[in-house]
Amino acid sequence: MELPFFKKTDVIGLDIGSNSVKIIQLAPAKKRWKLVNIGISQLPPEAIVDGSIIDSMTVISVVKELIANQGIKVKNCVSALTGHSVIIKKVNLPVMSEAELAESIQWEAEQYIPFPITDVNIDFQILGTDTEGRGQMEVMLVAVKKDVINDYTNVIKESGLVPVIIDVDSFALENMFEMNYSVAPNENIAIVNIGATITSINILRGGITIFTRAIPAGGNQFTEEIQKALGISFKDAETLKLGGSVSGIDAKDVPQVVERVSGNVALEVKRSIDFFLGGAPGMFISKIYLGGGCAKTKTLPAIIQERTAIPVEMMNPFTNIECSSKKFAMDYIKDVAPSFGVGVGLAMRRVGDK
Repeated sequence: MELPFFKKTDVIGLDIGSNSVKIIQLAPAKKRWKLVNIGISQLPPEAIVDGSIIDSMTVISVVKELIANQGIKVKNCVSALTGHSVIIKKVNLPVMSEAELAESIQWEAEQYIPFPITDVNIDFQILGTDTEGRGQMEVMLVAVKKDVINDYTNVIKESGLVPVIIDVDSFALENMFEMNYSVAPNENIAIVNIGATITSINILRGGITIFTRAIPAGGNQFTEEIQKALGISFKDAETLKLGGSVSGIDAKDVPQVVERVSGNVALEVKRSIDFFLGGAPGMFISKIYLGGGCAKTKTLPAIIQERTAIPVEMMNPFTNIECSSKKFAMDYIKDVAPSFGVGVGLAMRRVGDK
């Protein structure tokens, strides 16, 4: 959804997650993009819970500091929402023009949205008409609670930025994937983006989103279980989760904890994919692309591949982005890449894009 009109000009992508704030700026470079600026700052636990901003002052402070540290001058900002306040459904409706659907979307959407229709902003995209002559068309319906949009836009404004577009994380991932990867027209792939508290599953057919689901599970589950098992701080547990070491702490039990939680996350991913396939006879998923900060957790990719019986590849949103080794440390870019899938998709957006 687009906020007040701006010309197609420079923007920054601002991905405000439960665990961190990511900021990225891209610029057009021939037939691709080049990286102009990138940064990430951690958020304290509980500042954002399930996609809802709980401690706005802390989030504003972190965003301001990150902008200052990166020396960013651009004010126009593209951000995204996720979590259970965002409803995405693929529905079948009678064939009509886009203009006709725009006029009737409130009534059409009411039966699919579990919130009062007056409490949400609604958008849609027509995916296509059926080929069996039933007079139906497939529509991707998106609804977001107005109070959540207001919370995010207020934080962005208070941080000194101008929110020109508020996207949805699943569609930002779709944009990122289209730019970095090629798929056959009828190929189905799954993007599994594992954040701190929410795992989003996005199934694309020929590069277009046809199914999404948000699971209330993520990297914090690993950290909290390690914290409980060893009686250590959240910060130290986070370090051990990612394969690091902490002075004075025996980490021999960490692999067992990580494997157990990885199995739980993998099971939820499998259930979501099975749910999609159950409603799409004859379809199959050719590959899972794994992203999000938690994707780097040791053994997790292998366990997801084992449980789903689908090949898993670590997602790299910088595959087709020009990154100057003179300006950026390539080891750093490689390290943070899994966390920037949404951010890259946001930074590619310009007001007026379709």
